Amino acid sequence: MEATTTADLPAPNGAFQRFDRLFGHLVEAIAATIVLAEIILLGWATTARYLLHTPLIWSDEVATILFVWMTMLGSVVALRRGQHMRLTAFVRKLSPVWENRANAFAMVIVTTLLALMLLPTWEHVEERIISVTPVLQISEAWREAALLVGVVLMLITAADKMLRASSLAQIAVSLLVLAAVFGCFQLAMPWFEEIGNYSLLIFFIGLVLLGIMLGVPIAFAFVLATAAYLNFASWVPISIVPGRMSEGMSHMILLSVPMFVFLGAVIEMAGLAQAMIAFLVSLIGHLRGGLQYVLLGAIYLVSGISGAKAADMAAVAPALFPEMKKRGNKDSDLVSLLSASAVMSETIPPSIVLITVGSVTGVSIAALFTAGLLPAFVGMLALCVVVFIQTRGEDNSQARKIDGKTKLKLFLAAIPGLGLPIVIRTAVVEGVATATEVATIGIIYSIFVGALFYRQMKWRRLYPMLVDAASLSGSILLVVGAATAMGWALTQSGFSQYLVDLMQGVPGGKMGFLLLSALAFIILGSVLEGVPAIVLFGPLLFPIAKLMGIDEVHYAIVAVFAMGFGLFSPPFGVGFYLACAIGRVSPDDVIGKVWPHLLALFCALLLIIFVPWISIGFL
Repeated sequence: MEATTTADLPAPNGAFQRFDRLFGHLVEAIAATIVLAEIILLGWATTARYLLHTPLIWSDEVATILFVWMTMLGSVVALRRGQHMRLTAFVRKLSPVWENRANAFAMVIVTTLLALMLLPTWEHVEERIISVTPVLQISEAWREAALLVGVVLMLITAADKMLRASSLAQIAVSLLVLAAVFGCFQLAMPWFEEIGNYSLLIFFIGLVLLGIMLGVPIAFAFVLATAAYLNFASWVPISIVPGRMSEGMSHMILLSVPMFVFLGAVIEMAGLAQAMIAFLVSLIGHLRGGLQYVLLGAIYLVSGISGAKAADMAAVAPALFPEMKKRGNKDSDLVSLLSASAVMSETIPPSIVLITVGSVTGVSIAALFTAGLLPAFVGMLALCVVVFIQTRGEDNSQARKIDGKTKLKLFLAAIPGLGLPIVIRTAVVEGVATATEVATIGIIYSIFVGALFYRQMKWRRLYPMLVDAASLSGSILLVVGAATAMGWALTQSGFSQYLVDLMQGVPGGKMGFLLLSALAFIILGSVLEGVPAIVLFGPLLFPIAKLMGIDEVHYAIVAVFAMGFGLFSPPFGVGFYLACAIGRVSPDDVIGKVWPHLLALFCALLLIIFVPWISIGFL
């Protein structure tokens, strides 16, 4: 999943160019400032509660208001940069001419959708003017206005990109097609009412898949399907969509997403990851397959810090790949292992997907953080078996064995980095800080260590990192909000009860349900990615698992591991292509080498399913 970046589009000229540049810089600056304000506020709140014993009762409300504004402004930045999650596999198979037309049509859909959502969003904000927040006693419109501002700014951005990337003829034809589709749906309204819930297949499968295949960003495809269903097949006003999106995006626990994204960037810049990798190399780097084992161990450790797979792989690959290539390893083998290592680390805290699971299902974040370590270790052992088999003939004659004195120095240098995952997990499990606040502790810790211990802090990079955190978080959280709205529409339609009845009738009882759920999440993970898949189907499937007597934590670990498996599995898994991009290798070269690793991980998934103790034994 990727998008055409702004750099690929023709640059605007004259006064508009100056306006466009000023507009972009202004939005980025405000988004970055809000991320920084959130870090300071959460750090202050944690210190006041834990050290000064004077909790700031207003901090959560202020943080939530700022969070919604950051999410919407971050979504604008992501749209300008082309960073919203989208599937391009189908569009890229078209001829260049038709690929260009498909991209133009997708951008016209986004622009039209944003224009049509202006009035419903305004109506939603108006409804919230009379409501006040519990602590600050200010109008909730201060928070909800972020949605309206975000829609307006995204509309401006989308229109700009549409006009720059498409000819007037393409835009006109696209609008005519959309008008024809709208007219057909309008005429079909009596039929939608007649077929009842079967219309869900048309809107939430047909329309969503069509949008995704055309390259429409996932969040916008979800909003499109939800709004179309409410407008053509129900009597619920579309103004409910912005409200449900705001509800989905404003969970306090989700504030940890931008915090951990920024933390991942800080630990890479501060040198913590490099120090840990250097120590691991000194221990086993001279053995056959030693650097492969180091890669797996490094991903395991780094995942416990950054929480984002892209940051994990980007931190580890450049440090290890050059030496691994000197030992005769092929690029395709290295990237396939890198992709598989990201699968096994999906359950390592503080995984963003684990945080999302806790947010939408109510499962304890502390329990998920505790439960995720051993399943990831099982996955790592499975991959180690594959590495052992594949590297029996590796030439390690050039490998240099590190003496004990150097190992000790590298260990001492790695201690601050090795201590960070312990600090993060201990703070959450012991109740010192919430999963949201602990990221701030990690950021402060990493900046302190990077500045005083490693002396690698590049202060000029902090502002771009804040903007990147806002952009990436905006793209993720807009999907969460859109999926929340879609999930609400599915629930209101009665689909959830139908799904309960269907899943309870699965042969094999609990194990049959777990196996079917794992298969479903593998498919969902490959198509939708982990966050939207869990937001959309978590509230539907987790209650069924509980009714069937399955431990919620065990079910969560199975779901997250399975989604990670789908996320990094070709041909649709976006994570697989992300690993190829980081390793700078064509997916065509890697796709044939990844299957042994995926087979090992599939065996690990089955073991996690059939042995619940792996997930809940340490709770």
